[in-house]
Amino acid sequence: MSDEIGHHCGIALIRLRKPLAHFSEKYGSPLWGFNQLFLLMEKQHNRGQDGAGIGSMKLNVPPGEAFLFRERSTSTNALSEIFREQLASYQESLDSGEIFPEFPDTVKKFFEHGGEILLGHLRYGTYGSYGSTSCHPYFRKSNWAGKNLMLAANFNLTNVAELNQRLVGLGQHPIFETDTQAILEETCYHLDAANDALMTRGEEEGLAGSELSDFVGANLDLPVILRNAAARWDGGYAIAGIIGNGDCFVMRDPHGIRPAFFVRDDEMVSFASERAPLMTVFGKKANEVEEVEPGTVVLVRADGEILIERIAEDPGQQASCSFERIYFSRGNDPDIYAERKKLGGAMAPQILETVGTDFSKSVFSYVPNTAESAYYGLMDELRLIRRAEVKERLGAAADKGEVSSELIDELVMDNWPRGEKIANKDIKLRTFISQEAGRAQLVSHVYDITYGVVREREDALVVIDDSIVRGTTLKQSIIKILSRSFPRKLVIASTAPQIRYPDCYGIDMSELGKFVAFQAAVELLRERDSLVLLDEVYDDCKKALAKERSGETNHVKRIYTSFSEEEVSAKIADLVRPEDLDQNIEVGIIYQTIENLRKVLPGHTGDWYFTGDYPTPGGYGVAHKAFINYYENKDGRSY
Repeated sequence: MSDEIGHHCGIALIRLRKPLAHFSEKYGSPLWGFNQLFLLMEKQHNRGQDGAGIGSMKLNVPPGEAFLFRERSTSTNALSEIFREQLASYQESLDSGEIFPEFPDTVKKFFEHGGEILLGHLRYGTYGSYGSTSCHPYFRKSNWAGKNLMLAANFNLTNVAELNQRLVGLGQHPIFETDTQAILEETCYHLDAANDALMTRGEEEGLAGSELSDFVGANLDLPVILRNAAARWDGGYAIAGIIGNGDCFVMRDPHGIRPAFFVRDDEMVSFASERAPLMTVFGKKANEVEEVEPGTVVLVRADGEILIERIAEDPGQQASCSFERIYFSRGNDPDIYAERKKLGGAMAPQILETVGTDFSKSVFSYVPNTAESAYYGLMDELRLIRRAEVKERLGAAADKGEVSSELIDELVMDNWPRGEKIANKDIKLRTFISQEAGRAQLVSHVYDITYGVVREREDALVVIDDSIVRGTTLKQSIIKILSRSFPRKLVIASTAPQIRYPDCYGIDMSELGKFVAFQAAVELLRERDSLVLLDEVYDDCKKALAKERSGETNHVKRIYTSFSEEEVSAKIADLVRPEDLDQNIEVGIIYQTIENLRKVLPGHTGDWYFTGDYPTPGGYGVAHKAFINYYENKDGRSY
């Protein structure tokens, strides 16, 4: 993705099903679980760089001793910093004689994160502040064991204000207005009610003290608690949590918008936002990793029993986020890698229609590095097209007895698709620019070019990108830099379709007016003297938001209905073309079609940012609010 936008967050949870002594004996360290948590988070570092946090719980701790712990940080390299500090604390306890590694019970007693349940979170903030207090895990403490709750999540909700008003109606006084706090408090309300009911029941049966606490903990029906808590949540979520009674869980939204996976064996149960990290860290095969099904919770009870229960009604259609496959998730997952190659290959017909089938006159490349897999897929498809052409012509020549060495040289030796590494990103410069606001003149140097691979004025240069959101980096940087090779034509091919609508389920892109596809459509309306349509859509959006629910009609779609995808793409090419670009260089923008996207990603139909078809009512409300903000010239998040 050439434009920088907010990523999804990442979660990790490890539940050890054996005592620390088992891991010390088998793996040589009582910190095996702690180390695995670090690896599982590090393998998901792509999902969040704003901060990190870890939490842990020690099971069967006697009264008077702490059993739940948490560390959070927003420092540079927050993940490494957290683990470095904890290992330094571990070393201090070794040096002081409190911890003896050969006696794992001392590790559990004196090292805060020497427990059996370990929770991790990587944050990419889409809302709220950016201090350590905004990092997960969020923690609600209580002297009653079963009322303690620690949460870490990858999610966004669209109806936070509604949820907070409900809490007020229940008699609470919510302080924060973030979706995380709303989820925590809503869950705690039902958790408290369940605890209180069980305590009353236990007392009626004559239980007291530790017996009463054990009775409450053993009888908490967590699926029912979570089902009641999530009944009004509108959005996408994958939530991991620890309850003070020793239960831990991961739950997923009914539409499966946010991803979650897990592995299990007799030693542990582990969860993550992506499949590949679980495979790498725990040495599992792809078919050994299970997906947390939409609308379900995977619960590990305090005794290690694993339960999977449905907590939400089946909405009838899964809407897993397609951007996970196109861009966000790491490409070393076998399925994701194959899908990204197919997305690149699917662009071949459009590209050849634009630059021609004479491969000797084109150079193919990619930018940024995340588009590399799609580039390989494009090159594979182009070679197949060339092979088919060679086969056809050789067959025709053979039928006529006209096969010659000259023909073979022409067909077999020449005119094969030519791929080159054309652009190199300067990471240090990118970081410097992000820290030095106002230095716009430096943006055009974020990428550097490989000189000499494009013949000036002769070759077309085709560059694969995995998605184009705002187009600002294209205009300010990429196109300017690529034009230094002086191609006869410069084509940017996006393996994702045009991003036309805001996202409200995890990606930080909700300002409609910043999308280059929307800007192009408005410009086309202007050229046709049809801007009155903006007034009509504005009125429709306001009427829709005035209702209790925005419904399932996306009025913003009307902005695009008068234009073909090709017309919008052509106008985008005009908008992202730098004013000072050499007039002899033609610039073209090509986008993946929705049809091809759905063929390649049949299991991930969450494509609302391309189509405007949202899986929840709140999504339509966000689209309408985003348009109103644009019309009223207001910046900021639309939910």
